[in-house]
Amino acid sequence: MSTPSYIARPTSNGYTGIYVHYDGDPSSKLPFLLAAFQYHFRQDLEAMTRHLVDDVAIGWKELGSDLLDGAPAEIIAALAGGEHWPSSTLDNLVTPDGSPPTRMTVTDSTAAEQDLEWVYVLRPAGIEVIPAQRLASGPVIAWDTDPRTDFNNPGAWPRVAPSITTEPPSPGPVATSASHTSGRR
Repeated sequence: MSTPSYIARPTSNGYTGIYVHYDGDPSSKLPFLLAAFQYHFRQDLEAMTRHLVDDVAIGWKELGSDLLDGAPAEIIAALAGGEHWPSSTLDNLVTPDGSPPTRMTVTDSTAAEQDLEWVYVLRPAGIEVIPAQRLASGPVIAWDTDPRTDFNNPGAWPRVAPSITTEPPSPGPVATSASHTSGRR
């Protein structure tokens, strides 16, 4: 059974992403994305985003253990169980009318219309995890999080940064120097 998801890049007013057919739940997707960033892409977020989002013609069938290349053996063993399989794209699709398939994309404005479970936005601070029932924003998992972390319980995720919103912050009270204390930002 598949759990559809999208991997996305942030835009000036939201996000745009590409479809991934298999293993879209956080317990599967987050470890691979974190390890891919830390080892395979050597913390080059732009290269990772180009590969996973921009350079895909139609969509991903699945992300494979090839994204773990360069990771230590203990990370590969924990995430892939010692197996190796390549990532695969949806290249052999046939449309009902015989026309060429189109790129399977999502944006923040089209996500509610699509059959998806999760959106993973690759942000500079980490991976924003947006569940289907709350498509506006989600927690951000820091890039330095250990990929072997158990992501089965979203309420217990480590190193969760504040949620990202695409709306401008509402104006609040203006702070004066008297309201600041040492060590606070």
